[in-house]
Amino acid sequence: MSCGAVVAAPAVVLSLILDLSVTATSLLITLPAVAYTMFGGVQAVTWTDVKIMVLIVVGLFAVIATAVLGYPADVSMTDGLAVAAATGRLRVFDFSFDLTNQYTFWSGTIAALFLFCSYFGTDQSQVQRYLTAKSVDEARYSLLMSAYWKIPLQMLVLLLGVVVFTFYVFNAPPLIFSSKADQRLRQDAPSAYAALQQEHVAALAARRETATAVATATRAADATSIEASEQQLAAHDASVSEIRNRARELVRQTTGDTAFNDVNYIIPTFILSQLPVGLVGLLILAILLAATDTIAGELNSLSTATVIDFYRRWARPVASDAHYLAVSKGVTGLWGLFACVVAVWAAELGSLIEVVNRFGSFFYGSVLGVFILAVGVPWATGNGAFIGLLAGMATVACAAAYTDIAFLWHNVIGAVAVVVVGGAVSAFGRR
Repeated sequence: MSCGAVVAAPAVVLSLILDLSVTATSLLITLPAVAYTMFGGVQAVTWTDVKIMVLIVVGLFAVIATAVLGYPADVSMTDGLAVAAATGRLRVFDFSFDLTNQYTFWSGTIAALFLFCSYFGTDQSQVQRYLTAKSVDEARYSLLMSAYWKIPLQMLVLLLGVVVFTFYVFNAPPLIFSSKADQRLRQDAPSAYAALQQEHVAALAARRETATAVATATRAADATSIEASEQQLAAHDASVSEIRNRARELVRQTTGDTAFNDVNYIIPTFILSQLPVGLVGLLILAILLAATDTIAGELNSLSTATVIDFYRRWARPVASDAHYLAVSKGVTGLWGLFACVVAVWAAELGSLIEVVNRFGSFFYGSVLGVFILAVGVPWATGNGAFIGLLAGMATVACAAAYTDIAFLWHNVIGAVAVVVVGGAVSAFGRR
């Protein structure tokens, strides 16, 4: 399911840029990945990673530079960051120990530790890279490179979001970033939509004026003016957000799509409307290649696990290597089709960065718990680990359904439940 969510993110971007449905762009991403995974295997996946990384980084810098250059002439990047900070976009640390808050210092250090230990230590898509290394040292180096590169790349992505937000503070954004939803409202709810647009224009003008005041006060280092203008900016930004929320609700009422959210269309809209044509083409290429590369690793690992752990073990224990290779190619195609179906569904679930992590958090903690049992609990048995795994996933499902606990903590809940239940079942089973 995480593989499908990974497909959904670039599929939404490409659907807006190429004016195609999410289903069509999901197939456009998945089919090449299935093809070169089937015929190239893990070696093709690994070598493609290296080349695409350069395109991704270049694309990120291009979007950031375009956004900053779109600021008013007297507004620097430092001024833009001050504007973002005044609206709460640069709040790095939240030390409140609130399990319902998605992003706090504690969820980022404790809960995310469980997530990353599971992802980098137990996920087949990562382990297959270690197993193809020439030596143990190279495998360790690969793991360290992933860890050290992940932080600056995530910071770069977060910076991109900040500068694009600031760009739209000084340049009027659309009320609804989904062009199809915008057209639907113009046709089916013209009066209500026009009234919201008038409110939006007025709120944007007030926000832009106070943002300019924040930038001016920041350059002058006038503490009194900074505090007053920041309070006004926060209020006007909240007003803009409230109007956008009402517009989204109007879309839901008009279309019947109760899950509608245009958050995934903000960056694609910026790319399509602000970047030069040649650069848009480069980014389309980067997005397409990065997407196919990412899911290729997932498809290869899913195919390998399916054939080795299930088909070879239970269906055909004895067969030729050629037979298993042919089966793995067919299984890769089936997993690719499943990823497309999940992608179309996941595209409607809100921010896709969160969707990917939500899906992962349902399983990663429980899988980590099984590995902890195997390595750290001497009396653990296979039956105990299996029952613990089921208990862990059931506990996470209950936590997600009946509590407001943030999804990152699901990794901790799953791991602890597996170790406790699996350890207890193993201990009683040995008696």
